[in-house]
Amino acid sequence: MKDLAGKIAFVTGAASGIGLGIATALAQAGVKVMLCDIEQTALALAAEGLQGTNADVASVRADVSLKGELQAAAEETRARYGNVHILINNAGVGGVGPYGTWNDAGWNWTLGVNLMAVVWGIEIFVPMMENQGGGHIASTASIAGLISSRSIPYNVSKYGVVALSEGLRNELGPRGIGVSVLCPGFIRTNIANSQRNLPERFAQPRPRPWTMHDGTG
Repeated sequence: MKDLAGKIAFVTGAASGIGLGIATALAQAGVKVMLCDIEQTALALAAEGLQGTNADVASVRADVSLKGELQAAAEETRARYGNVHILINNAGVGGVGPYGTWNDAGWNWTLGVNLMAVVWGIEIFVPMMENQGGGHIASTASIAGLISSRSIPYNVSKYGVVALSEGLRNELGPRGIGVSVLCPGFIRTNIANSQRNLPERFAQPRPRPWTMHDGTG
């Protein structure tokens, strides 16, 4: 997809970090962008900042670890802009750390945001792309999706995004839908503080904080 002007994009984890950077670049290229994030205040500030540059952007709050909220955000996007051409699966959390700190809530949160939200995003948005004759999916994994290190749950989620993306590239390519996966290393973002957005349903028992691997959140 070379001609981006006038296209429509949906970006998760768009209120800060890599997500905001991607959303900004797309908006500057003339793309209409729906910013999606769980953090309402930061989301509103990000949207306001881009709108101040005359970018055509809007925002929708959603907890992407809940398929229903992601679906609702997709419908709001379609109602405002139409079918999406570009999906950026960027939302990410640090989750739980090494063995001995694991618990079910931490695993569910980590996999829910980092992996299942990517699966659901593809399920929800690919039909829109097919209706328009094509599109592109870009998902943020991590260097931890290639080389496993300290936080095994985080690594598992990111390995999953890499495997999903590599497999889908062959399946969706013939349908005119490109698939990319981004594997950043250490980037200064808010992922080390992702516990600030821990949903209440995962709050007990609370996962122990850990040291960040990359900047996908």
